[in-house]
Amino acid sequence: MRVLIVDDERPARDKLRRLLAQEPDISAVAEARDGVEALELLAEFAPDLLLLDIEMPEVSGLDVAASLPAPAPVVVFVTAYDNYAIRAFDANAIDYLLKPYDQQRLRRALDRARARLTQPAAPANALAPPPALPAQAQAQVPPPVPAPVPAQLLVPERGGMRVVRIDDIAWIETADNYVVLHTADGQPLLRQTLAGLLATLGPRFVRCHRRAAVQLQWVEGLDMLDKGDGELLLRGGARVPCSRQFRQDVLARLQAGPGPAPDGSPHRG
Repeated sequence: MRVLIVDDERPARDKLRRLLAQEPDISAVAEARDGVEALELLAEFAPDLLLLDIEMPEVSGLDVAASLPAPAPVVVFVTAYDNYAIRAFDANAIDYLLKPYDQQRLRRALDRARARLTQPAAPANALAPPPALPAQAQAQVPPPVPAPVPAQLLVPERGGMRVVRIDDIAWIETADNYVVLHTADGQPLLRQTLAGLLATLGPRFVRCHRRAAVQLQWVEGLDMLDKGDGELLLRGGARVPCSRQFRQDVLARLQAGPGPAPDGSPHRG
């Protein structure tokens, strides 16, 4: 198992590395000093497991978890604060390790990671069983709610991070192992699959081509081409291919409306 430790405190990273050295199936360990460095290391190191602190400068552990590419590594939060437990499990963490912890408690978290990593991939519509909450948070658990749609994405760039508002993304296209986010201010690259990103962004986006998707509120029209293909006309003048395979779904979604905004409120003209 390949493990990436993410913590802004050197003693915390050193402790985790010492304890991980006692686990025979840990094949590689890397460290990141903050969330920005963690996102930059993901593609290069390809961890199976993130041991992720929450309170860090600039980019928090929760922000890192929300920005993971698909397929995402398993996440265990390691923190001194119990008040983030509910939000942590909303971010699909499999465990919540409260400091101070010992080898036995870490091993329980690692065993959960091992079990998750050896499970066959679940169908897309399957619901995962809820993870066990720490005792301090059990009394606070509300009824389950759908995972919130983010209002923005954090895109790693050389020397820092770029915040891209979901409202500003007109369309998305694939580029090898990345997706290109087409906005009025540029086309940042995000290491992610198109299918994985669309699952995160929710119903406001619709796939219109095997290599492209559009945000419904940006669409102004559809021009028909030969053999059933077409082009979607977007605000600002962009033209996005719409293949016949996806045309009917696009038209149905346009007729139904653009769906809720990230905060759950409807979009207004």
